[in-house]
Amino acid sequence: MLFNSLSFVAFLIVVLALYYSKIFNWTNKKRMLLLASYVFYGMWNPPLVVLLWISTMVDWTAGNKLAIEENQKKRKFWLLLSMFVNLGFLAFFKYGDFLLENFVFLVNSIGIDFQAQPMNIILPMGISFYTFQTMSYTIDTYKRKIKPAKTFLDFALYVTFFPQLVAGPIVRAKDLITQFYDEKKATANQFIWGLFLLTIGLFQKVVMADTLLADTSDAVFGSGKLLHGIDAWIGTIAFSGQIFFDFAGYSTCAIGIALMLGIILPDNFKYPYASLGFSEFWKRWHISLSSWLKDYLYIPLGGNRFGITRMYVALILTMLLGGLWHGAAWTFIVWGGLHGLYLILEKLQKQYLPFKITKWNGIFLAFITFSCINITWVFFRAREFNTAWSMIKSMFYVQMDGEKVLSLFDIIKVSTVIAILFICHWLMRNTSMKEVSLKTSPWVLGIVWAIMFFIICIAQGNGEQFIYFQF
Repeated sequence: MLFNSLSFVAFLIVVLALYYSKIFNWTNKKRMLLLASYVFYGMWNPPLVVLLWISTMVDWTAGNKLAIEENQKKRKFWLLLSMFVNLGFLAFFKYGDFLLENFVFLVNSIGIDFQAQPMNIILPMGISFYTFQTMSYTIDTYKRKIKPAKTFLDFALYVTFFPQLVAGPIVRAKDLITQFYDEKKATANQFIWGLFLLTIGLFQKVVMADTLLADTSDAVFGSGKLLHGIDAWIGTIAFSGQIFFDFAGYSTCAIGIALMLGIILPDNFKYPYASLGFSEFWKRWHISLSSWLKDYLYIPLGGNRFGITRMYVALILTMLLGGLWHGAAWTFIVWGGLHGLYLILEKLQKQYLPFKITKWNGIFLAFITFSCINITWVFFRAREFNTAWSMIKSMFYVQMDGEKVLSLFDIIKVSTVIAILFICHWLMRNTSMKEVSLKTSPWVLGIVWAIMFFIICIAQGNGEQFIYFQF
């Protein structure tokens, strides 16, 4: 079930009506939310709900055992069991075909004639998100940073809470489970603001991502031709805008829907394209994932505690695995590797060539950062290395005879949209929508809201799923 569908609108109205009815107590409302979450997820492929059940049962049991067990070997057993089940599901369903393809390539490269039929495994929606979320619960319980959930219902709802189930934010147990202990009810202001955020999120997805940018990105990356440099750049920045509006749109919808229920979810984006460097980019882009990778991968690998070399190794490994988290393809690994390289070069620059950032050079640095980020998006979007490499050569004018596949209108449209996006991120980098709304007349907000709603209704969106559903 997609946020940008009429079926979800009907679903949400029913959920809200039941949630705010007086016929249920808090426990039954939580049961209703849990059932609604299973229905929401099962609309894609009902049998895959079984994976959620297994993950929930294993991690609930492991968490309870970790809380009371004092024998260190037994505690490690329960932790490893949780990680084995979660990572095992992730490895099989997400990376099974990828591992098989690379195994076949490897044995063929050493002269062994071996062929294997692809397994054609169905990728469960959002498996990377809820796997990381449940793993954080058992790891934090193992480290005694949190106490286990009070009831199985609270934990099951934490795993499956439908607003953020499929594409995050990846919420830590201490930030979400505890909210289920006492009855939650949105205030009038929270409900209105949540509905406003839902509208903004749908506007970002339906209008900005799908209607204005997706076609241009698809035309460039799907052309299969050697392209003119301008077309390559326009297609790339179109995708950079598309993926931001698509993913930030989902996160904004999720935060808004949860707020309408009185539940607070953390921000996942903070105007990332105005970042002054790559470390800041990862503090502003997909914040819940980058903080997860930092706490559960980078720091355990050593972080910056054991010298420069160890820190660089930990950094590059973290970003390579972060790239692999996004998809079972070498292009994603290259994408992660490039970000790791950027972060290392940035640290070297700060060590050997430091300079003071001012209001005059800040926007130029943000533009350079944004341009470098766009280069990495080529590998994220391209399905094959040949496509990515051809795009890179076109963007740097290594090949001068590329074809033009975009019209002048497409070039102007995308350039205008991305320029406005960049400027808005720059102007908003030190504030938030909430702060701006408090300084804005309610009449102005009402007019903006009405305009967004009207454009959503007339936009020629075709119900495309969110990009990050495939991760």
